[in-house]
Amino acid sequence: MFPSRTLSRTCAAAFASVLLWSTAAPAQAPDPADIAAGLRLFQQKGNCQACHGWAGDGQKTDSQMPDGANLRESKLDRATLVTVVKCGLPGSNMPAFDRFAYSDGRCYGLKQADLVARKLVMPDPPATLQAREIEMLADFMAAKVIGKGAMTRAACTDFWGGERDVCNALPQ
Repeated sequence: MFPSRTLSRTCAAAFASVLLWSTAAPAQAPDPADIAAGLRLFQQKGNCQACHGWAGDGQKTDSQMPDGANLRESKLDRATLVTVVKCGLPGSNMPAFDRFAYSDGRCYGLKQADLVARKLVMPDPPATLQAREIEMLADFMAAKVIGKGAMTRAACTDFWGGERDVCNALPQ
């Protein structure tokens, strides 16, 4: 049995290795259709907004869901974002959206037996995502959420691709 401090260090080390060893693909402008599809995945199939809020700012409306990170303040690069969505974060409330994430060591070099042995619980995702869906979700988040700062009326209009009632309550 591992003390919880050791579990935290294990998870932090695994995540840090992803940050250090991930290599970003050459930057290409994502297809606007992929960004739109990513928004739908964020809202519906992935239901990311349940924990991270509709704007990705951590201000969720459902108090029964776990608190998600404020992604608007995050500095994750796209490759790391793909890994976190695919693999989740063992020992946290972030689920793995890849159905086979811990079946063969593809995520942080861990298998399901490793998670069990370390008493790392992984919550179930609302749905699993195909690799292409994870890519589209990452394109949307990189374009509209990650590192974009606090939500303003202009940012809200950009986020939604047009005027929405929800944007009217936000500061200029």
